[in-house]
Amino acid sequence: MADLLPQELRVLVAVAGAHSFTGAAEQLGSTQSAVSHTVRTVERKLGAVLFERGRLGAAPTPAGERAVAHARRVLRMLDTLAAEVRSTARGTEEITGPLRIAAFRSAATQLLPAVLGGLRRQHPGLEPQVVIVREIGRGTAGEVADGRADLAIATLDHSAPPLPGLVATPLFREPYALVHPAGAADPRALPLVDWVENCGSYTRDWWRDQDWLPGGGLSAEDDVFALSLVAQGLGMSVMPWLSLVDLPAQVSRTDLGPEGPTRQVGYVTTADLARTGAVRALIRALRSAPLRPGLLPVG
Repeated sequence: MADLLPQELRVLVAVAGAHSFTGAAEQLGSTQSAVSHTVRTVERKLGAVLFERGRLGAAPTPAGERAVAHARRVLRMLDTLAAEVRSTARGTEEITGPLRIAAFRSAATQLLPAVLGGLRRQHPGLEPQVVIVREIGRGTAGEVADGRADLAIATLDHSAPPLPGLVATPLFREPYALVHPAGAADPRALPLVDWVENCGSYTRDWWRDQDWLPGGGLSAEDDVFALSLVAQGLGMSVMPWLSLVDLPAQVSRTDLGPEGPTRQVGYVTTADLARTGAVRALIRALRSAPLRPGLLPVG
């Protein structure tokens, strides 16, 4: 098989991002026919159809999704190679350029500001870029697997390995608590307010064993809205600790005790990215950050 060229990889990424050959051509300053020719060349080299062409544009096939994910990661490593070689040639260890981070909302809000503030003071040329991703399905780790992030703050499932090609390291355990309207006489008798990110393998067994948890109730798309519903007296909820910082005055938190559920939170990256200066610096900052009150050490 002939080697793929960096420009060919850029075309694949552009087509996937624009969902069309025409849009990719505009983005790359090229022509639709040149982009189409490049894609056909790559498909011939790889021996697979990478995009379904249709009136509505171009959609990656499963093989195309895999190819685009690899292309993003290879291009990222090429960019990092150039930046780090230039820094070494100047005789410095300066870390500059983008650092792409994916995180779920509560982790981004409660953990990253202090960590990134320290990083920017140490490395002024670093450009953190944070995307908030709901922790359902492939979640934040999927952003790294697909080449869109260098590192993800993720909930780690101890019963299943990380996505292929990724390495995961735990940082802490996050307990769950019962949240309810302040002053409720019997919070466990209230309707349940649930939210879509709330139940993973780390809580499922505990959840199933709680005969006081009602079915049905209200469902929310995110933890902030779920807490707003609780604040209005519409029910109670069982939520992880990072979502419960700075609770509204109308909401109280009750510990679920030593048998209550916890989830493990850590970071996910690739072995190659973990050796780059920017990701190494971020990992050091995450590991050295003080454990916030209420969170539990790993182990």
